[in-house]
Amino acid sequence: MPKAPEQNIFHTYDAERAGQGCSCGRHGSQRQHDTEQEVLRQTRAQDVEALTDDVVEESVMRALFPRMAQRRDFLRAVGKNTARAAIASVLPLGALQAMAQEKNGALEKKDLKIGFIAITCAAPLIMADPLGFYRKQGLNVSLNKTAGWALIRDKMINKEHDASHFLSPMPIAMSMGIGSNTAQMRIATIQNINGQAITLHMKHKDKRDPRQWKGFKFAVPFEYSMHNFLLRYYLAENGLDPDRDVQIRVTPPPEMVANLRAGNIDGFLGPDPFNQRAVYDEVGFIHLLSKEIWDGHPCCAFGTSEEFVKQNPNTFAALFRSVLTAAAMARDPANRALVAKVISPAAYLNQPETVVEQVLTGRFADGLGNVKNVPGRADFDPVPWDSMGVWILTQMKRWGYIKGDVDYKAIAEKVLLLTEAKKHMKELGQPVPDGAYRKYSIMGKEFDPAKAEAYANSFAIKRTA
Repeated sequence: MPKAPEQNIFHTYDAERAGQGCSCGRHGSQRQHDTEQEVLRQTRAQDVEALTDDVVEESVMRALFPRMAQRRDFLRAVGKNTARAAIASVLPLGALQAMAQEKNGALEKKDLKIGFIAITCAAPLIMADPLGFYRKQGLNVSLNKTAGWALIRDKMINKEHDASHFLSPMPIAMSMGIGSNTAQMRIATIQNINGQAITLHMKHKDKRDPRQWKGFKFAVPFEYSMHNFLLRYYLAENGLDPDRDVQIRVTPPPEMVANLRAGNIDGFLGPDPFNQRAVYDEVGFIHLLSKEIWDGHPCCAFGTSEEFVKQNPNTFAALFRSVLTAAAMARDPANRALVAKVISPAAYLNQPETVVEQVLTGRFADGLGNVKNVPGRADFDPVPWDSMGVWILTQMKRWGYIKGDVDYKAIAEKVLLLTEAKKHMKELGQPVPDGAYRKYSIMGKEFDPAKAEAYANSFAIKRTA
């Protein structure tokens, strides 16, 4: 039986939610918002179907009326019940909600272990647990917080985890047998785009020119990471050889702030919330957001092994739908404060909510006395573009991780499951983009995936011959 519209956790049918006093825009103050939301969460925590229905209804309303003023005028004109009935007459809400709950075939495996690192990049994968998106698909998921990326890799190779949070270059490297035994992995979704930063120790606040960084020690979370490749790119574009002019150390993300505080490193290009945590702890400042290097770059991914996909196709499809549903919710800026509250507790990120919220909303202190507003600081576009895989391979070639000829497109298309992602996005009623290969601008230099080899060889600073 349909729930009363006023019970919707997003207040989808409330014409008066247009106030500016809180994160959802409905309350006079953030305190009123938090109080009501907590009551709603407690009463609806056990009602997973109702929560998923809320997400569907809110998404439909936002699609039909992108501007708040349009929604308000419509709702005031016709009222809550008429609005819901009118929308349902045009769009089959019941069918959409049923689709979100649909299990396409019997699940081969319901009890799953998924590894993750406690960073905001994993927001869709994490929030799918407390918000019930896994349970909605009939899955009983145990999220296993893992200490570092090498351990994530090893647990996937040893089949201790069924699926995992990955750095997006990791499945490519693992599938090629680079840095580990060969293990065929697949990327289902990109977990996040942007969302990283270069953070420096406070003692370097007068050294904002990278040409002053010779001899610096930097941390990145893993060799096969966008952090490593973006830091190398940034340094090289500023005339520094990342292998000769600085030191780059692999450091687990949770240890980056402590190493910065101790003076073991001068800075890091790392994941949030640790850039913001360095500011919060007054030991570092944000020099540059990664989106200023490449706006829209991939960072983390969600995936599993080829063997798991083949042996558990229905389970894998259910996982796909769960994470895509969470990503769609995380993409909406109106939900960012809620996402921060959901993923901050000890079981997940174990970070102050204010730190996580600054990252996700893009309104943050930079450690230099400024409050910045960058809405795209972190985002959650799940599309695993093949061109992203090709760019990663060009950097692996550039820095000597790959020797000899590289079939860029064949490798990217084998690892990144773009076709499957589009299929499931369409099933869920999500916008499906065209194509597979996009051109990118990275620090003003165009990357054309059709000219990958020439691109890899075009840089003045590189390890390739």
